[in-house]
Parts: sequence; structure tokens; C-alpha cells
Amino acid sequence: MPNIQDILIDTFRKLLEQLTGFISNFIPAVIVLFVGIFVTKLIRKILQKGLEKAGVDKLGDKLNEIDIIKKMGEIKFSKLIPTVIYYYILLIFATLSTAILGMKALTDMVTSLVNLIPKLIVAAIMIFVGIMIADALKNTVVNVCKSLKIESGKLLGSIVFSFFLIIVIIAALKQAGIETSLLESSFNLIIGGVIFAFAVGYGMASRDVLSNILSSFYSKNKFKEGQTVVIDGVKGDILRMDITSITLTTGDSQVIFPLSALQNKKVEVFM
Repeated sequence: MPNIQDILIDTFRKLLEQLTGFISNFIPAVIVLFVGIFVTKLIRKILQKGLEKAGVDKLGDKLNEIDIIKKMGEIKFSKLIPTVIYYYILLIFATLSTAILGMKALTDMVTSLVNLIPKLIVAAIMIFVGIMIADALKNTVVNVCKSLKIESGKLLGSIVFSFFLIIVIIAALKQAGIETSLLESSFNLIIGGVIFAFAVGYGMASRDVLSNILSSFYSKNKFKEGQTVVIDGVKGDILRMDITSITLTTGDSQVIFPLSALQNKKVEVFM
């Protein structure tokens, strides 16, 4: 039979050896970690001042003008970039510290975080650039709709902005190593249904408007302001024409016709 006393003594001796080894490694690990904190803080401070003098925040000012960024809060790249670099370098020192302690599981976990940060940085850059492009597309759609006097310009611009931004976010998540196949398939189904419903509903609701817009292209060279015309029995001078209507002045009153009347009604022109 084994001697219980010898087993306990041997177990205690091994625990004491492991504790002694851990303590002997703990002090260098703590020193490495504190040196890392000091170095990373110094680097962050120097880098922040350099970026402020370089005027990097001007790019952030453009982003801060976008509505979605305003809701998230003000972005200052002179603070954001040094902070990201601070934690990245600090994690590298933490990896060295855990390696000194001989804690392999913890070292592997910190190493995976270190390897993930560059992917997250690239993903963040993609999102920022995507937001700027999406906002530019939104403004273009709104301006085009204003020039065509389409009242739903802001709605269409917001739809284009959201659609493009979701595509960019999915691409950024894929860049970060996150599985997005389910998200992509769900997004495609939702977008397909929304586009179909919007196309049918908007087409039926705005067919008269579209008819007037098409009439403006066909009629803009045939009629001009100041001409005397008779439209559907109403005689008057053309006061103005826009993309959807024509206004006649009959002396005491003004009569507004949709431009489609130039194609569907009898029109007489006095030379």
C-alpha cells in the first residue's frame, strides 16, 4: 500500500515548485506589461499631436456632416487612430507577458486578438469610405430629383444610401472574417421583395406623373411661354411650363393643365 504521507508531501512539493516558478516568471511578466503600458501611452501622445498638426481631422469633419455619423457622435481621427494603435501595441506586450508566464491558452487568445485587429481596421476603413460614397450617391439622387421636380427625392436618396451602406457593411464583415452567407441571402430576399413591391406600388401611384414627364419631353419644343393656345376649349396665353404642368392665363384667371393634356386633348395654337 502506498504511504499517504509520502504522497501528500510529494504533491505539496510539486505545487510549491510550480508556485515558485510562477512567482519567478510573474515579476518579469509584470515588468514587461508595465513597460508596454508606458511605451504605448508615449506613442499615443506623440502620434496624436502629430496627427493634429497634420490636419487629419479635416477628413473627420466631412464625415461628421453626414446624418448617420451625427447620430453616432463626432469623429476625430487624431484621437481615434492613436487609440487603435495604443491597444494594438498593448496587446502585443500582453502576448509577451502571458508567454513569459507560460500560460499558453491565454497567450493564444491574446494572439488571436492581435491578428484580428488589422482585419477590423481594414473593415472600419471600408465602412467609412462606404458611408462617404453612399452619402454622395444620396445627394446626387436628391439633386436629380429636385431638377426634375420629383417630390420623393429625399425618400429615394435615403433608399439608395441604405442599400449601398448595407452592401458595404456585409463586405466589411466578410473582411473581418465573419461568416455572412446567411446575412447575404436574407438581404437579397428582403431587397428583392422591397424592390418588387415598391416598383408595383410606385408605378401605379405615379403613372400620371410619369405620363406628364414624358409629355414634357415630347412637347417642350412645340410650345413656349407667351403663345396663345386653346386646350380642351380653354383659350389663353402660356404663362409657364414645368415638368408636369402647363399654366394658361385667360385674363382674370389662370388655368393649370397636366402636360399629358397636350397629348390627349385637342390643342390649337395661334400664330
